[in-house]
Amino acid sequence: MQYFDFHTHAFTDSLAERALSGLSDTSGKTPATDGTIKGLREIMNRNNISEFLLLPVATKPSQQTTINNWAAEVTGNGLYACGTIHPDADNAIKEIERIKSLGLYGVKFHSEYQHFCPDEERMFPIYRKIAETGLFAIFHGGWDPFGEAEIRCTPERMARAVREVPELEFVVAHLGGINVWDDVEKYLAGKFDNLWLDVSVIASFGIDGNQLMRIIQTHGTDKILFGSDCPWDNPRNEINMLDCLPLTEDDREKIFFRNAHNLLKLPKYI
Repeated sequence: MQYFDFHTHAFTDSLAERALSGLSDTSGKTPATDGTIKGLREIMNRNNISEFLLLPVATKPSQQTTINNWAAEVTGNGLYACGTIHPDADNAIKEIERIKSLGLYGVKFHSEYQHFCPDEERMFPIYRKIAETGLFAIFHGGWDPFGEAEIRCTPERMARAVREVPELEFVVAHLGGINVWDDVEKYLAGKFDNLWLDVSVIASFGIDGNQLMRIIQTHGTDKILFGSDCPWDNPRNEINMLDCLPLTEDDREKIFFRNAHNLLKLPKYI
């Protein structure tokens, strides 16, 4: 089977050790890599994953330019990347255009780190610009160990955003939201043509297999993406989780690599 991991993370070599140490201490999770691009490539190779998507996050407005430049620099040899903007940045709209010019594929948001809710009115012009530029938007969904008491990116809030901007392709990670999968079924699964869900890291959170299969079937296998959230999970765990489901070979190919190729509009697959 061919694999495209749609949800991975890494840091610059100078930052990786410090970043992983802090995040690991807070979350209690042992990372699967050393946090570098080299470490990410190594674990992908060990799992026979030939293509993967890097998702950097700007936690401060001042970071977005530097992070996007770095993301563009490290692409190639199977590594694709999204850019990131911070909703509080004065030049967020302009940076979307630059993300496109850098050859990046989408815009990564994280409500818990960036302190916003996806259905805030101020976000809609940003989403429309992303759509106009031909990029997609990808969000962390649901609970996060670094978040505060309130979950900012709930399925209900995400549904309002997706409904408001139907021209934009939205991806919500963690099957729509870690530990809020009942609400995913209520508000997201099968409700929108412009919504994709990735399965990253959910193997580590013990989602019920019946509910996982039900969400996949309701939403449609052409809008489900294999991902791991590496280094916060080993991609082998999500591969094994999906391999246990009663999916057809065609559905497996869609989820493991074809859907990613279609969403990224890779020339050899369109």
